[in-house]
Amino acid sequence: MRSPSPAAMNTKPYAESCDRNREPILAVLQRHLASVGNVLEIGSGTGQHAVYFARAMPWLRWQASDHRDHLPGIGQWLEEAGLPNTPPAIELQAVIGASPGLQPLPLPPQTASGAGFDAVFTANTLHIMGWDNVQALFAGLPALMAPEALFIAYGPFNYNGAFTSDSNQHFDGWLKARDPRSGIRDFEAVDALACAQGLTLREDVAMPANNRMLVWQRMRG
Repeated sequence: MRSPSPAAMNTKPYAESCDRNREPILAVLQRHLASVGNVLEIGSGTGQHAVYFARAMPWLRWQASDHRDHLPGIGQWLEEAGLPNTPPAIELQAVIGASPGLQPLPLPPQTASGAGFDAVFTANTLHIMGWDNVQALFAGLPALMAPEALFIAYGPFNYNGAFTSDSNQHFDGWLKARDPRSGIRDFEAVDALACAQGLTLREDVAMPANNRMLVWQRMRG
């Protein structure tokens, strides 16, 4: 009887894109998170980024989060890595409540004191969500962030209403065919949401494969 292959035995969720983009993302994160203590990742997906970034930046505490359906897979990555700075992933979802108006993201137990996270990071999520969910995410950020905390978003963005590459235009078409609510977001519209929540853009970094890293900072007041 043949033994199962290592690939067959490994049931953890896996995204090839996480392996491709993790090094350039890490280079930017290390510059901005050198003195940071607590980071919240929104939309941790498979959990690969959480493990890679937490291992590379052992001075910080990396809190993974996602929809409840993704938590078991994230837990597999965290458990296998066994890092001291990755607590169990928490359920966190950018959704709009039944009552009129945008409802903020639920406050995780870690920020119940009101101190908030020193940084919030999200990768490849804004173009997957519906625009109402993107609005809800930004509406909820003040409840999650400490004064002067950073919000860092990675992914493709349009500028001045135009795609930055043919590949991004094709990707946008694929996204909309799969879910008409999704699509590459206009930088100006996203920045307006950030500004409305008291965030100021600190850096816009060009990344491989026509992606960007946007870094905002929450202002005191």
